[in-house]
Amino acid sequence: MRLARDISAGAVLDQTTALELMQTPESEVLDLVYAASLLRREHFGRRVRLNYLVNLKSGLCQEDCSYCSQALGSQAPILKYSWLEPEEAVRQAEAGIAGGAARVCLVASGRGPMDRDIERVFGIAEALKHEHPDVELCACLGLLRDGQAERLAEAGIDAYNHNINTAESHHDEIVSTHHYSDRVETIEKVKRAGVSACSGLIVGLGETDAQIVEALLALRDLGADSIPINFLVPFDGTPRAGQWELTPLRCLTIVALARLACPDTEIRLAGGREIHLRGLQGIALHAANSLFLGDYLTAEGQAAADDLALIADNGFTVEDHSLEPVGAGVSAVARARGAGTAVLPNA
Repeated sequence: MRLARDISAGAVLDQTTALELMQTPESEVLDLVYAASLLRREHFGRRVRLNYLVNLKSGLCQEDCSYCSQALGSQAPILKYSWLEPEEAVRQAEAGIAGGAARVCLVASGRGPMDRDIERVFGIAEALKHEHPDVELCACLGLLRDGQAERLAEAGIDAYNHNINTAESHHDEIVSTHHYSDRVETIEKVKRAGVSACSGLIVGLGETDAQIVEALLALRDLGADSIPINFLVPFDGTPRAGQWELTPLRCLTIVALARLACPDTEIRLAGGREIHLRGLQGIALHAANSLFLGDYLTAEGQAAADDLALIADNGFTVEDHSLEPVGAGVSAVARARGAGTAVLPNA
């Protein structure tokens, strides 16, 4: 596609063109993915980077983010606990590393960390770096105060995640206890400390096509090194319970557009991918080059073995991790239902 060639040659996707692409007819979405795949392969080949989440502190948050199962007022039936012991945090992280994760993200709920919380994470990071020096560490602790990003850098934290979540023009519709500018300020603090900025969005929050474009171009302009794309998981007990406005093809369009807007940036399939992309997850990997392995912060993901099979089945490889041959360990199952039996068919 000419657009992909132009972007490869240095052209920058503009807002008007991005909106036109966001409105691609469903019958042409695969053409859009093909264009994105050319850039994905140019910059990342067939590699997929695995990330693994460790939820250090779950629930009990004082912010009122309407999409979040951990937020103030949420009645979602999630796990709630205070800080994990450092040994347990390390053990959980090592499970992801053993599964092939190149980056572990240490996450804690709340508006932002106290200095003592930074020291907790400092100790966990030091222990992990000592045992696994080649594994990247990402922290996600909320809004940072002055000096905290620098302290995390001293601990060996390679990246810091703080999502903008949505377009600035839509931000006040999803939360009232902090502002879009607060999020941007934390991202800028991280960058000034020499830590890689990881920032993404959540789609399915009632945003328009134009607001998706606005958010993606804002992430590009902010200089995010990696962009996780989350798809709303509308937990019962949250203000957005029952809000199902995404389709697999719309999700695929958003992922492809992210690649075209940010051709050499790590684009990650994040929370909700299994329930919204469904059977198109593999196709989405032709635009994205990264995903979270296994479970998320409060929602279950598909089994790590299924993630690895998804990658292999679609012709990709995992960075710094070998995959079993496609079909390894699978046995054929003889039919014992339907015609010729007294057992109901599976139709």
